[in-house]
Amino acid sequence: MGSPEEARVRLPQLRLDELLGELQARLDAARGTRDRVHSLLEAVLAVGRELDLEQALHSIVEAAAALVDAEYAALGVIGPDGRRLSAFHTVGVSAEQIAQIGPYPEGHGILGELIRHPEPLRLAKISDHPSSYGFPAHHPPMNTFLGVPIRVRDQIFGNLYLTEKRGGAQFDEDDVSVTLTLAVAAGVAIDNARLYEESRLRERWLRANAEITHRLMSDGPHTEVLGLIAERAGEITGSALAAVALPVQDAEALAVEIAVGMDAEAHRGLVLPLDRSLMGLAFSGAAPVNSTDVGRDERIALEPPRFGGLGPAVAVPIGTGETGARGVVLLARKAGEPAFTATEIETLQAFAAQAAIAMELAERRQDVEQVAVLKDRDRIARDLHDLAIQRLFATGMTLQSAGRFIGHTEASERVTRAVDDLDETIKIIRSTIFGLRTRGGPGEDRLRARAVQVAGEAAPVLGFAPSVRMEGLLDTDVPKEIADHVVAVLSEALTNIARHAHAGRAEVALSTNGREVRLSVTDNGVGVPADGRRSGLRNMAERAEQLGGRLELREPDGGGTALLWRVPLSKP
Repeated sequence: MGSPEEARVRLPQLRLDELLGELQARLDAARGTRDRVHSLLEAVLAVGRELDLEQALHSIVEAAAALVDAEYAALGVIGPDGRRLSAFHTVGVSAEQIAQIGPYPEGHGILGELIRHPEPLRLAKISDHPSSYGFPAHHPPMNTFLGVPIRVRDQIFGNLYLTEKRGGAQFDEDDVSVTLTLAVAAGVAIDNARLYEESRLRERWLRANAEITHRLMSDGPHTEVLGLIAERAGEITGSALAAVALPVQDAEALAVEIAVGMDAEAHRGLVLPLDRSLMGLAFSGAAPVNSTDVGRDERIALEPPRFGGLGPAVAVPIGTGETGARGVVLLARKAGEPAFTATEIETLQAFAAQAAIAMELAERRQDVEQVAVLKDRDRIARDLHDLAIQRLFATGMTLQSAGRFIGHTEASERVTRAVDDLDETIKIIRSTIFGLRTRGGPGEDRLRARAVQVAGEAAPVLGFAPSVRMEGLLDTDVPKEIADHVVAVLSEALTNIARHAHAGRAEVALSTNGREVRLSVTDNGVGVPADGRRSGLRNMAERAEQLGGRLELREPDGGGTALLWRVPLSKP
């Protein structure tokens, strides 16, 4: 044993070592706290610098993982329904692993627990929680867990999920505090990014409206302007398909004038009923109609097939109010993509309303120009009547009177012929005056409307409504004489299907390229019997031959009959 003096020497030394050790620990803790605060400030600054929403979300996930030293981190964005996740951003899991695991989670289990109860959740072992029900195949093992909600203006935007603290340690209260602080900064950053994104989106819509207005007011072709409306709306909303339909004159239907994007050919020229189509419902209701899955919407007739691979869709009327809807724009995204939000639909509605105003202004300007033309024609007709005809008539009377004093027979005959020529000239001028004074407005019997009407009248006899597709300037390029033949052939063809084909489907396609008009009527019936009556077909063939065209009949691969009636718009 040592002496009492040696014990007294060792005791202060031990206490000094303990004090020095405690001081060192506190210094290390202070240094760690300083470093962590410094890292938190850097993370807040890094997150706040991002204005692109997707990049901001990714930066938030990366910063959270670094701050609490987590191996895996994710940010789940809560969808509009408030119950499921609509987007998922991850850190720590490779693209190959994500592909093996499968679709991103929708918010079940522990993730759903945080959605239902938006409060910090810290777990030592995920599997011990009652809401846990395991991981999918190929998912990396995860035990420790820390989740915190992200609020944006008092609304829950999503949640931060952190798992597997490195070194096998548990998440502690400091981790919770740091993550909550980052979540507050993330909420501000997300709000700023959203506002920036909305401002850029508004700018794009304004530019599109200005472009459409300029094109309309500079006498751009009507179809070109409609195409511009569809293209810009599709681009800005990230849609796979964009289409514009206009009402058929004097018929309860819409004709798809423009379609761009995915399977556009299946939509272009299609005539849609008002009660069994998304565009028809929007037009008749004068309000937007939204669908989360247009390919499975019970309100829509799916014949002919045209929505393969498409999912969320919205139809918005172009203009409402006193003038009513001028048409409808349809936008559809690919299957699996987010549905159109209320904000997107509201913005699209404003865009369509502005487009309608531009269309109305252009039409008013055309009306003013037309009135000016008519006034000018009236002036010309009045001048011809009051000046030219009167002078010609007076000249004719003078020659006729002078003819009586001409003794030479040949000279007298020449004067008489000149008087007759003057009379004929007066008749021509009077015919011209009548033409000038005729206000040639839109005809009551337009080919588009008549074709739709014939198809509609055939529906009760057929037992189903035939699909109708029309393309080209049918109302302006096809003369009335030929249009009458087209309507008669269409009526005869549908009647033959109803009487003899026993079909369950019929498709009508009517088009013109400015040189000829083509009418195609196809059914899936029993075909034309070899020994059957052909008087109807003979009549249709004779009509085509009279106009310099022809009738073709064939049997499609799937059975039935395909009739093609085509004639030139001017006789050769």
